[in-house]
This record gives sequence, C-alpha cells and structure tokens, in this order.
Amino acid sequence: MILINQKERVRFFKFAMVGVIGAVIDFGIFNLLSAAFNVPAVWASTTSFIAAVGSNFLWNRYWTYPDSRSKKISHQLTQFILVSLIGLAIRILMVALLEKPFINLADRFIPASFFLTPVTVGHNLLLALAVLVVMMWNFIANRYWTYNDVS
Repeated sequence: MILINQKERVRFFKFAMVGVIGAVIDFGIFNLLSAAFNVPAVWASTTSFIAAVGSNFLWNRYWTYPDSRSKKISHQLTQFILVSLIGLAIRILMVALLEKPFINLADRFIPASFFLTPVTVGHNLLLALAVLVVMMWNFIANRYWTYNDVS
C-alpha cells in the first residue's frame, strides 16, 4: 500500500520523522540513565521508551494523522499505548536476550583506544536494532488500528 499510495508514503515519511524525534529522546534518556547513573539496561531502556512514546503520540496525532479525529483522544491514546506496550515487550525481550552478545561483539571489534567502551557501543547498536524492529511494528499496528479512521 505504501509503494503505490502517495498519501501513505507521506504518512510513513512523517511517521519516520516522528520516530527520529522519538529516537533522539530515547537514546538521550537511555544513555543518560545507563552511562551516567548506572541504571541497568532493561530499566533504562524501558524509561527512555516511555518518554519517547509520549512524544510520538502527540506528534503523530497532530502532524502525521491530523485527519484522524473521529475517535476521542482518550480512545486513540489508549490504542496507541497498547500498541506501544507490545512494542515495549518486543524491545525488552530483545534487550534482555541480546545485551551480552552485542557487548561481546563490540568487545571483539572495538579497539581499546576507541573513545567509547564496548558496553556503550553494544548497548547503542542493540538499541538501534530494537528501535527499527519496533518502529515497523508500531507503524503497521497504529496505521491499521489506532488511526484506521483515515482514508
């Protein structure tokens, strides 16, 4: 549908731009919590994800899908949160299962003289992968459930 429908391509582009804003919030809070305050990766990731979801809902509601107004904001927010919680579950599972392998991989390839530690590189590579996987889930689920009232 995205490939043949100009309106859907624009929506996907806007959704992706909102995702970039969310990713900046996400990565910033994640790195602040994990690196500066030594919060475990799963908890830092959960907290940063929640902050990004709040931003993403507002941007998507008012910019990506401004024509989606047949549903009350409370109903749409509930749907958005449910989609996001499933995305969070996917993300937490990925972080919990892949944290050590990503750190070990970074440890094998990051020289000791590099300015970032293998833990930081591993965490950020894993977070980038998780963000991409969850973004695809979120776009599809939100487009066809949360914002299904747009043509």
